[in-house]
Amino acid sequence: MTDSWQYQVRIRLAPEHAALARHDPAHEKLAPINALLIRHDAQMKCQYDAFADYVAQAERDGVEHYPLYRWTRETIENPAKKAKYLEAFTLYVNGDEVYDKALADALEADLRALASEAILDIRKYDTNPAHNPQPPSG
Repeated sequence: MTDSWQYQVRIRLAPEHAALARHDPAHEKLAPINALLIRHDAQMKCQYDAFADYVAQAERDGVEHYPLYRWTRETIENPAKKAKYLEAFTLYVNGDEVYDKALADALEADLRALASEAILDIRKYDTNPAHNPQPPSG
C-alpha cells in the first residue's frame, strides 16, 4: 500500500529570531531562513498566532462551531504554553498546511543543512492519527 499520509514541518526559533519572524519577517537576521523558504515556496506561521487567529474567528462566528475553542483559548492564556508557542512555527508549502512527503523531506533536509543558530529544533509530522495526539473532546 502506498503511503497516503501528508506531512508538515515545524521549527522552533530562538526567542530573538521568533520575535523578528513575527514582527519583522524581512529582517536581515532571518535572511538565510527566508532564502530557504523562498526556494521551497514555503512560509512560516507562528503557532501562537495561528491559535489566536482561531480563537478570534471562533468568537466572531460563534464558539459552538469550533470544537477546539476552549482548549485553544486555555492554551494561549497559559503563560508557559504561550511562551512555547511564540517560538514554534509551522511551515506551509505552496500555501498548504500539509504536503507530500517528498516536499517535507526536502524542506527538512535543507533546514538541517542550514545549521542556523536561529533554529533550535526541526520536526516533521505526518497526518497519521496513530502518530498524533487527538483533539480533546468537548
